[in-house]
Amino acid sequence: MARHSGGRGWYGRLIGAALGVTMLATGASVWTAQAGDVDDAPPEATAPADPGQNVKPVSRTIAHASEQGKRGINITIDDGPDPKWTPQMLDLLRQNGVKATFCMVGTQAQAHPDVVKKVVADGHRLCDHSISHNTGMDKESNAYQAKQILDAERMITKASGGVRPMYYRAPGGAFTPYSRKLAADRGMRPLGWNVDTKDFELPGTDAIVATVERELPGGPTLLFHDAGGDRTQTVEALRRLLPRLKAQGYTFGFPVR
Repeated sequence: MARHSGGRGWYGRLIGAALGVTMLATGASVWTAQAGDVDDAPPEATAPADPGQNVKPVSRTIAHASEQGKRGINITIDDGPDPKWTPQMLDLLRQNGVKATFCMVGTQAQAHPDVVKKVVADGHRLCDHSISHNTGMDKESNAYQAKQILDAERMITKASGGVRPMYYRAPGGAFTPYSRKLAADRGMRPLGWNVDTKDFELPGTDAIVATVERELPGGPTLLFHDAGGDRTQTVEALRRLLPRLKAQGYTFGFPVR
């Protein structure tokens, strides 16, 4: 899993001043760190479960497989919600009878609760994608990681009208043993990906489609984006891919929990 860098500084400009978050520039792969076992060291900080919520812990291993089995595909859409692009993707998903997982940045959910509610109303699942999309979270303290994850969880839950995120995806894949355990204990399965479409780099619709077709045999979880810039290419790529993949016998569902 490669971290995203180019073209992703918009969160730092938009949110960093308000939150006082220092965005760290990174470029190394974090797959090895993601796959490791959780250590037994006591956490620096924890947050109690929200009152009245019945939270059931889930596996702390990073999910890639689909609930639909070997011919299943997981569409995952990151960094929103966005008032322009998310509704367009919701329309396409609805037209094709496809469900997806939306990995939301907490402040984006807080800013656009109407869009979050539309995602939920259409039967899609929510995923916690932190507050500020700091791809260097794995270099920060446990207290910082806890705030990023748990505050975003609360923001998304409130924006949705009470529907909690079912997954946690670390920005840029920057998981740590602590963040995976914390999320899992809160009922959010750590969520990876198999196919990074690189749509955030605006490579062209043809290139996005070709990446999916080339890399899909390697695993079912596809990564797209609905925020962070012009997502015209992503919308058009989904317009082509969804019916094409269905015609090839694939089914669409959610990542395993």
